[in-house]
Amino acid sequence: MVKKKGSGLLMVYTNVDSEHDFEFNKWYVEEHLPERLSAPGFLDGALYQATKGSPRYLAIYELESVAAMETPEYLHMSQNPTDWTKSIGPSSVGRGVVRNICTQISPAESDRDTMGRGMAPALQVGRMIVPEEIEDKYNDYYDNQRTPRNLTVPGCLFVRRYHVIDGSPKYTTVYEFEHEKVPESLAWEAGRGEDKMHDYIGGSYGHADGSPGVYRRISPPRAF
Repeated sequence: MVKKKGSGLLMVYTNVDSEHDFEFNKWYVEEHLPERLSAPGFLDGALYQATKGSPRYLAIYELESVAAMETPEYLHMSQNPTDWTKSIGPSSVGRGVVRNICTQISPAESDRDTMGRGMAPALQVGRMIVPEEIEDKYNDYYDNQRTPRNLTVPGCLFVRRYHVIDGSPKYTTVYEFEHEKVPESLAWEAGRGEDKMHDYIGGSYGHADGSPGVYRRISPPRAF
């Protein structure tokens, strides 16, 4: 088995005006993704585009662990961007760039099937602002109530939750879907109607701006 997932994620969100779409996507596919995947500890990666929420683009990289962000190879390429990166990368044409380095908190370990699976066709990403005094209840409800229920929805492949150790907000949940219409399904909506997290927690929490975002994988391209 070729390992495709570890315990870390690098997530880079950005808005790019449509006039730059062609060149931005060409740069990502032909140069940026292959360059990043050549770094030790970078296991897989993909570029997604929002069908709901924002920012408009999400580049996500599966890391063996967050230590992949500190290798000499990664630091060298990060600190010495190519001319193409300088001209069309997020720091040049992107707006509202959000960069998060994340370490997995749930499940504690992924099974072999999960670790060998490639990048999902679609994602829903929730970036959650959770006050410290209700974190324990938030985590308990998510892991023992919400996640098991959502995994029964047809098309929901897997759920992973993360602490954001570089960036904000502190919590990120990544749902892997067969397609981007899963959260529009009757089964998903029924689950939302049954959800009692607010009642259980008894505190105030919420999404960051643009969250939750639903994203369709555009590179590597899907077959549908």
